[in-house]
Amino acid sequence: MERFSRKHNASAEIFRRHRGDFLIVLFISVLMLLGLVVIYSISPALTARINAAGNTLDQNHFMYRQAAYLLLGIAAFVSASLVPLTFWQKHKGKLLVGALLLCLTPVVFAATSLALCTNGACRWINFGFVTLQPAEILKFMLVLFLAGFLAHRIQERKLNDLHETLIPLGVLLAITALIVVGLQKDLGTGLALFGIVISMLFVAGLNKRYFLFALGGVVVAGLLFILTSTHRLERVATFFNAGDKDATGYHINQALIAVGSGGATGKGLGRSIQAFGYLPEAANDSIFAIVAEKFGFIGTIAILIIFAALFLRLLKVMDTAKDRYQQLLVAGVFGWIFTHTIVNIGAMLGIFPLTGVTLPFLSFGGTSLLFILLALGLVFQVSRYTTHQRTNNGERGARYEDRRSRRGLSRPRYASPGRY
Repeated sequence: MERFSRKHNASAEIFRRHRGDFLIVLFISVLMLLGLVVIYSISPALTARINAAGNTLDQNHFMYRQAAYLLLGIAAFVSASLVPLTFWQKHKGKLLVGALLLCLTPVVFAATSLALCTNGACRWINFGFVTLQPAEILKFMLVLFLAGFLAHRIQERKLNDLHETLIPLGVLLAITALIVVGLQKDLGTGLALFGIVISMLFVAGLNKRYFLFALGGVVVAGLLFILTSTHRLERVATFFNAGDKDATGYHINQALIAVGSGGATGKGLGRSIQAFGYLPEAANDSIFAIVAEKFGFIGTIAILIIFAALFLRLLKVMDTAKDRYQQLLVAGVFGWIFTHTIVNIGAMLGIFPLTGVTLPFLSFGGTSLLFILLALGLVFQVSRYTTHQRTNNGERGARYEDRRSRRGLSRPRYASPGRY
């Protein structure tokens, strides 16, 4: 353990700050801009349905709301990139407990106006002018807590210790699943939490036997949650019988119609048909189907390439992070966004059952976008640092320094000859 500490401290002493990975900023900016354009194009159709019930919303109502969410998200990204990571490390336990209690709020106050419940699920806190989904906060806080917890256990060489690590971690995850999947009835968020935890445990280097055991436990728990819920059983039955044209198969069939009708090049921004009341949740969970309808196969592939490029940059930042805490932090954010993307797109293509998971940066909504950008702000802060190692002769080397640092390091300053 002493040798590990000396090695860790030696590497920590010689890292230096450089420019952040602005390719991450570029990719998320392009995706957010595309999302805003799509929301703008379907906003008249969405508001027309609402106004038919006697409301008087502006036809660009959804676009204005999405623009406001983007501004808040950008502010969150910038703030997270500036706040020292030590702040999150210091308060990670309190923040996680607060997030769990916040998730209980809509369940406890389900009979009041404070909670917003739909289809028997209470997942939102209603403030009147805006709603908040506390499960999105929980994802962010869980990443922070697990990064600190696992990094500390690795430093103590107790990662695979049953009593010090695995049992406390299992209890925490069981409580989280009970609140989110059991009480809030939000299996989609449960899948995202699963992606976060598995990604971080894999990067941490958990023993393979324990890792497989954890995977098996999650699968068993997921089956139990499905078998004990009529709504989830219906979704699974619909997935295996998607050709049924009645109410149970309506959503997935309309999504596939939207994807297929886009053809090679798409119908264009102003020619969407499915957004006019045919496709449920057109601006939220089903936004990928709308994107495919508008941009077609070629445009959809281009968007998937941007997502893939973003994931590769996150992996690059994780690989060059200066310590285990930051490495695990980036791994958790990667698992979070990757799970959302794969599950959402897979559901719209009929590969997975419908789960109600949003597509990052493109779906309409504030809470999910806000906390994903907040998490990416932490990743951007991590990307400002590169781990260095000393060469055999004791000189400073840049074995793990990437090309960004060679361009972005501050100019060296020398003392003026005239002063001495």
